[in-house]
Amino acid sequence: MKKIFCLGLLLIGLFGFSQQREKGTIEVTPIIGYAASNYYASENQNGDFVYSVNFGVNGDYYFHNRWSLRSGLLLQTMGSEYIIPGDILNGPGLSSLHVEEKLTYMTIPVNANWHFGSTRKWNLNFGPSLGFLMSAKANSEDIKQYMNTFQLGLNYGIGYKIEVTEKIGILIDYQGMTGLTEVPKEGDVKLKNVYGTFNLGCVIQL
Repeated sequence: MKKIFCLGLLLIGLFGFSQQREKGTIEVTPIIGYAASNYYASENQNGDFVYSVNFGVNGDYYFHNRWSLRSGLLLQTMGSEYIIPGDILNGPGLSSLHVEEKLTYMTIPVNANWHFGSTRKWNLNFGPSLGFLMSAKANSEDIKQYMNTFQLGLNYGIGYKIEVTEKIGILIDYQGMTGLTEVPKEGDVKLKNVYGTFNLGCVIQL
């Protein structure tokens, strides 16, 4: 019983800190996440999601204990899987072609981040993101020349921070992105990215 009591005191000591931040505080958060992406279009599309691991680092600058500006550098894979029927490729009766497109972007989010709850452990963020195309593959074939190299997106997300010490925490969050610019340079159908990721990060106050 004494050991359980001591363990309880230790856990309270580890997780009982208040991480409400003052103006001028800077946090850096390396993250890794599991993401799903697809295209949405001006016409109905039957594409499947592309799954990937993304990683990067976010930074928060606090203007107030409830508001911060979040930005960073994120390496994100987007795209879609789809089937091209054989009659479209070469004529009736021919085999269809399975295509997996993967587009890798270096993304810079510029998000307003609202910290809420009595201890500010929750956060809700939103804002634009700037994506720069690093590579584009269709079944391992380079298709970057056919894709727009810049992507403007709308970011939104929610997260929860678990306090470890006064200056270190663990962030669990979901982030979504809806593309506002088209993926290909040309085409009859207007394709844009839609992207979502569950992330795990280590929050470090500088």
